[in-house]
Amino acid sequence: MALPQAKTDALEARIAGLSLPAAGWSVPARKEALARLSGMGMPAKRDEYWRYTDPSSLTAVSPKAAAPLEAADEAPAFDGIDRLTLVFVDGVFDAAASDDPALAGVEISRLAEAGPDIHWARDLYGVLEARGQSPVQRPLSALNTAFASDGILIRATAKAAKPVSLVYVHKSDTSDAILHHCIKVDAGAELTVLESGPAAARFNKVMEVDVAEGGRFHHIRTQGRDHDRRAVTHIFARLAAESLFKSFTLTANGRLTRNEAVLELLGDDAVAHVAGAAVGDGDFLHDDTVFITHQGERCESRQVFKKVLKNGAVGVFQGKILVKPGAQKTDGYQISQSLLLDDDSQFLAKPELEIYADDVQCSHGSTSGAIDETALFYLRSRGVPMREAQALLVLAFLAEAIREIEDEALADDIRSRMEGWLNRHKGA
Repeated sequence: MALPQAKTDALEARIAGLSLPAAGWSVPARKEALARLSGMGMPAKRDEYWRYTDPSSLTAVSPKAAAPLEAADEAPAFDGIDRLTLVFVDGVFDAAASDDPALAGVEISRLAEAGPDIHWARDLYGVLEARGQSPVQRPLSALNTAFASDGILIRATAKAAKPVSLVYVHKSDTSDAILHHCIKVDAGAELTVLESGPAAARFNKVMEVDVAEGGRFHHIRTQGRDHDRRAVTHIFARLAAESLFKSFTLTANGRLTRNEAVLELLGDDAVAHVAGAAVGDGDFLHDDTVFITHQGERCESRQVFKKVLKNGAVGVFQGKILVKPGAQKTDGYQISQSLLLDDDSQFLAKPELEIYADDVQCSHGSTSGAIDETALFYLRSRGVPMREAQALLVLAFLAEAIREIEDEALADDIRSRMEGWLNRHKGA
């Protein structure tokens, strides 16, 4: 079937100023991604999985101007964590601000330095993204694979000495960053990746994660406070037998954020948890779109998403669990909830289950409501001021999502970020 002309025109306009690298091991995968993209065109709001989120600012030729936040009244995310820091400024790697990659005890290189020599990432770059295009097309991820300017390539062969922290700094009002990370966790290895910062006026990021048998991967990120920023991110992960994948995201403000996670549990006894907490005020749209496929036996997946919205903010959740034939003893759990602090905000949810095995335990739920007046009265009757009482109830509402973070020091850092946001917005 021929693409609608509008999609073709939008694609041609979007890629007109972009170019594929002339050489390097990533070139074949980039060409294949461009071919996939040409068959899809740019996403439009009439597409099923974009019906709640207008992608026009993500597909426009140039990003809308977004001034970076000047004030810095709190410490950077994960500042108190012993970590290896790698810094990108408007999508450009800053070696001077970064640590020595050797300190993390894992193999680290950069996509921009991909030469003609064979690299382990050649067998991963674009592979999981291509698998993630069915049954739902994800053209912005194919755009990323084709044209990503840089990214970090990490291979863990044992337990990493410390977390690897990717810090994204936004300085230019019109920066348009496209980064692609590849992560390979070998059998029995363990790695934690941290991400923080607003990155650019417009940010397109893909992370492909391959977790081998018995491997463990932890991912915690904060998406920064620059309110004008717009971002689309994708995580594609493949899990082998007895492996573990856990990802948590805190999003505070931002005009438009779309986070997609596409996870495949291929081996038996694999575990995948993906969770998020979003807090938005005013001109804010936050979209979590998740697709988890169970193929192995006795696998467990959890989707836990909480959103706190006020002054007309909008939250979106689209989550699906697909259980393939033979994936017996699957345990799939999905919950999406919103706390609306006024009558102007809204939460749009589309939970889905598709099950082709007969011995499974799967559930999904979605709720939306206001602060519990009984609980609020209880706190007020014991002398807690109104704003502080509301903040306590908001933190209690978000607690289930934060509990998905195994490392207590990282969980405490996330809690402090949430408390900071509530303090800055409690009078609004």
